[in-house]
Formats: sequence, structure tokens, C-alpha cells
Amino acid sequence: MHTVLELLNLTTPFFEQKGIESARLNAELLLADVLKCKRLDLYLSFDKPVKDDEVDLFRSHVKRRGLREPLQYILGYVEFYGLTFSVNKNVLIPRQETEILIETVLNSIDKETHVNIMDIGTGSGIIAVALAKHLPNAEIIAVDKSPEALVVARLNADSHNVASKITYLQNDVLALSLPIAEKQDIIVSNPPYVSLNEFHTLQKEIVIHEPDFAITDFSDGLTFYRKIIASAKDYLKEKGRMYFELGAGQSVEVRSLFELHNFSAITITKDYSNIDRVIKGELK
Repeated sequence: MHTVLELLNLTTPFFEQKGIESARLNAELLLADVLKCKRLDLYLSFDKPVKDDEVDLFRSHVKRRGLREPLQYILGYVEFYGLTFSVNKNVLIPRQETEILIETVLNSIDKETHVNIMDIGTGSGIIAVALAKHLPNAEIIAVDKSPEALVVARLNADSHNVASKITYLQNDVLALSLPIAEKQDIIVSNPPYVSLNEFHTLQKEIVIHEPDFAITDFSDGLTFYRKIIASAKDYLKEKGRMYFELGAGQSVEVRSLFELHNFSAITITKDYSNIDRVIKGELK
């Protein structure tokens, strides 16, 4: 039988050869998942023999990771904003930067008042679920064109007991108008903002495995900002607010779009790398 330490020592150089960043950490997280323990618990059981069926499952995980499948898809979950979300190949893997978008929205709302929010491009539902968890009187519409993504989003809403606060709508915002009964107080979106040229330079994990339509607009990266901002008057109340996550270097263009379409009180929030990451505007 292999021990815990032997498996880690065999796997780490294999991952390094495959060009995987944080090779040892990846090996530990995969083994901890197989053994159903915390990663730090591995350090207390280096000499523990691993059962044959567990070794087989671990090897299967290692093979998938060696093919550059994202760790989060293999595990089937990701931690985001203090919550655990299910993810699979049909949804974008949540990034830490999106937590800044959620914080910006929450910091600008009286959490006890009733608020209508629309989340455009909800994907796995992380934004809608996180806002629903922190806003007791929110009603949220979560929009995505992918029926497979909406299955994941509904699963996450159910697992966090906020399904009753979220209405899901399958719709391609670029092609169709959104059938909503009343205008919203807030629109929030983390749209596909990577340009097609930049997309081809991203990590293999992203290019090969994550859904491309959730990452790039197959153009200059600004398509969704143009469409959503231009349509704002149809979906947003007077003095309603719109919040976007931004790609690096996009804040000037998106600010100009806000100003062109009658938005004021425009603010920009930087991320931990001092990059303009979230923009907010208020409809005059």
C-alpha cells in the first residue's frame, strides 16, 4: 500500500513537469478530497496507508489535473465569499476579484430595505446567491443564456436556502429583450470581458476547459457593456444603479459608455493589485 506521503511525493514532481502552478498544493487538495479530510490533516497522517480504491480514485484525479483540467472542476466545488459553490464544466470558475463586486454592491445598500436586483450572466449563481444571503429583503432575477449553467445556479441557490428569493431567466441578453415585470433598483453583472486576442493568451486550464462564451465576447471585450448600458433605461428605475466587474484597462471606455447613456455618480473600485475592477453608475 502507498502511504499519504508517498502519494504526495510521487504526484508533486509529475504536476511540476506538466507546468501546473502550486504543484504540491494541488496534490494535497486532491488527496484530501479523496480521503475526505482537511488538507492540514494530511500532515498528521503522512504514514497512513491509503486503500487501493482510494489510490485508484486519486490517480484518476491526478490524470485529469495533468491534462490541465481545473482543480475546481475535479473537486466539484469552490469556496467563494465564505460560501461553498458547486461548479462544473458548464460554468465559469469564480474568481476572487468578483468578491469586490459583491462588496461594492452590499456597501451601497441599506440591508434592511426592499430591493430588486437583476444579475446578468449569472453563471453558477455566485453573485445572486451571495447577495441573497446578505440582503434579507432582496428579490433577485438571475439571467443566463445557458440552460446548463442555470441548472448549477439553481443547485447553489437550493444548497444555501435562498431559492425562494431568486427567479431564474434563460435569455441571451445580446439577442433578446428581457421579459421582466418591473424595473429594477440594481443591475449587477460580471460579463464576458476578455477580448478574443487576449483569450488565446490565457492559461490552458481556461482556454481548454472553461466555457469560452462566459469569458470572451469574441470581439474587443466591450460588447456586453455596450448592450447592457444602452438598454439600461428599459430595465432600471430612475436613480437605479448599475455595477460591473471590469477587465484590466477597460474603466475609461466603460465610464464613457455610462456618461453617454445618462449615468452619473460614477465610481470605480480597485482590486488588490491596484487595477480598476468595479464600476458603478446611477441612472439620472
